Amino acid sequence: MFVTFEGLDGSGKSTQARLLAEALAAEGRDVVATREPGGTEVGELIRELLLGPRNVAPWAEAALFAAARGQLVEEVIAPALARGADVVCDRYIDSSLAYQGIARGLGVDRVLELNVNAISGILPDRTYLLVVDAEEAARRRGDPGDRIEREEDGFRQRVAEAYQELAAAFPQRIVTIDGTRPAGEIGREVLDELRQHS
Repeated sequence: MFVTFEGLDGSGKSTQARLLAEALAAEGRDVVATREPGGTEVGELIRELLLGPRNVAPWAEAALFAAARGQLVEEVIAPALARGADVVCDRYIDSSLAYQGIARGLGVDRVLELNVNAISGILPDRTYLLVVDAEEAARRRGDPGDRIEREEDGFRQRVAEAYQELAAAFPQRIVTIDGTRPAGEIGREVLDELRQHS
């Protein structure tokens, strides 16, 4: 299984990705946990560029995310899936569709086209979208650390709305989860839903 977690920064997606990976590993499964952007040496260098203080044009941003994703698929995701491992990833292609495709106005189809070759056609089996409103996500996150987290409130609201659009467009794959509940409760819901799906 290839499972991804999506949501605003502060939604709890990283916590849930970790909890799921730990739960699957506790069952004796071969689990690879990774994140975007990053997860490889090249990806971490791109992460520094993307999240650092420099101004990055929207299409350059989209292309850099796609490059990091392509490296992650080549080095980590594809080999893990080929050997029968489960892959749990904190963010994946839906982040680019939401942030660059919709919130930055580049167009979902155009950003998807940019990414299709980079990911070698590998899409998640299941994507869990942790839903919290933009204000709650900002409160949880505390001081914004990186360039994207420092975007104005309107941008975060557009991203939240973008994720809802994607969930409506891909209901067979994207499962929306109320991210305001306790982490353990959400983790159990994710694990139960994943077992029913697999």
